[in-house]
Amino acid sequence: MPALLRPALTAFGVACLLSAASLTSSGTAFAQAKQQAAPAQQTAPAQTPTLKQIVLTDKQLDGVLAAQKDMDAITAKLPENTAPDQKVIAQLDAVAKKHGFASYDEYSNVVDNISLVLGGFDPATKKYVGPESVIKAQIAQIHADKKMPAKDKKEALDELNEALKIPAPQVENKGNIDLVGKYYDKLVAALGDDQN
Repeated sequence: MPALLRPALTAFGVACLLSAASLTSSGTAFAQAKQQAAPAQQTAPAQTPTLKQIVLTDKQLDGVLAAQKDMDAITAKLPENTAPDQKVIAQLDAVAKKHGFASYDEYSNVVDNISLVLGGFDPATKKYVGPESVIKAQIAQIHADKKMPAKDKKEALDELNEALKIPAPQVENKGNIDLVGKYYDKLVAALGDDQN
């Protein structure tokens, strides 16, 4: 999904979703690390908007999961880093409303809240450990990978170390952790596709 379609919650918040997918191979680890820096470059306005944290519900998570294929069908046709026109915005709003959201903005806020929580889940244990721990684990995996080319390893490590420097927003609504954990596999499968 083009970065301009989702409200920028923070460079780290976007990276949260990226780190949620499992790091099963060095190629995946590098691709994720590479993508973690990209949102920071794409959404580098003078002021980064802050995420409006909300209490998530089962209905909202079901709505996001149900809407994802329709949203992807619309956004897949858009060039990267292009602001959507009014026609696309109307299509996105229609899909959001079809799946129980008041608007695309509400849908995006729910996805951003999910992303914030997912970024703190250890993909191996599927337990919430916090985003800093997830990034440190990714760094350790890259260090241990003997097959990754040195140039790729350096780039991935640089980008992950930069991600560690960005202060992680705290999950304000702790109940969201349990709820996202309940839907973890489905959410990573649905939202993780955006990152590839």
